[in-house]
Amino acid sequence: MLKSMTGYGKATFESETISVTAEVKSLNSKFLDIYCRIPRNYSEREIEIRNLITQALERGKVEFNLTVTPVGQGGSGTIVNRALVKAYYRDLHQTAEDLGFAPVPTDVLRMALMMPNTYLTDAVNEDQQAADLVLIQKTVHEALKKCTEFRVQEGLALDKAFKDAIKKITDLLAEVEELDKSRIPGVRERLRKNVRDLLNDEAFDQNRFEQELVYFIEKFDISEEKVRLKNHLTYFIETLQSKESNGKKLNFIAQEIGREVNTIGSKANDSAIQHLVVQMKDELEKIKEQTANII
Repeated sequence: MLKSMTGYGKATFESETISVTAEVKSLNSKFLDIYCRIPRNYSEREIEIRNLITQALERGKVEFNLTVTPVGQGGSGTIVNRALVKAYYRDLHQTAEDLGFAPVPTDVLRMALMMPNTYLTDAVNEDQQAADLVLIQKTVHEALKKCTEFRVQEGLALDKAFKDAIKKITDLLAEVEELDKSRIPGVRERLRKNVRDLLNDEAFDQNRFEQELVYFIEKFDISEEKVRLKNHLTYFIETLQSKESNGKKLNFIAQEIGREVNTIGSKANDSAIQHLVVQMKDELEKIKEQTANII
């Protein structure tokens, strides 16, 4: 099953003491690149969270945001970091003015209070801390689960797009094969003419004759390329349907498809076939663009 590297997941859970929100965004990348934004009070959990992300998402450029807000009785041991909130408020207020509109003070304050590290926890008993961590882990798992589900849905759409493109290339190849049948007599006649010219030449050279013969055969015959292209197209679909399907492997196969298509275009020496080759290349470019977004 294909999985796209594009994904999004968000989860929120609340207890009597805290409200936890985890948000995950991922885009395509050659490697796994994780950016974590975690409240300072829980910074020691970053490695644990990174490991969870690595296990769930495998590849991609991942942005993870964790917000923990005290609620209910959970605020008894919590104070507002007023100095930091004021700094956030001033910066947000100035930014709004720089953008040319008058900010609403209450809205700016609300945004400032949602920024990282705006709450300081004096002391939390161990049982409460353990319960909070369990809730945080549950929220992270749920956000990652939703992100993975998003990726699977995107993968299904890509799977259909790949199959449509491969079918179009297969249909175009069938047209090439039909045109090739009518092209062969013309190639054969040109070959005969060149052979006759050589035989009528007083300076006929047997070695040159053999070289010319091999040259024309190799230059115009696209039988092997058609067979290899068919095999590559079949292999692409088989790989697409396998459990081990991945973007890198599909991209390698797409490159092999491109080599055969280019060779057919250069060897055919036929305008109608070359027009079909251009259409094949167009479909192949769509495939290559999307393989970069597959895990």
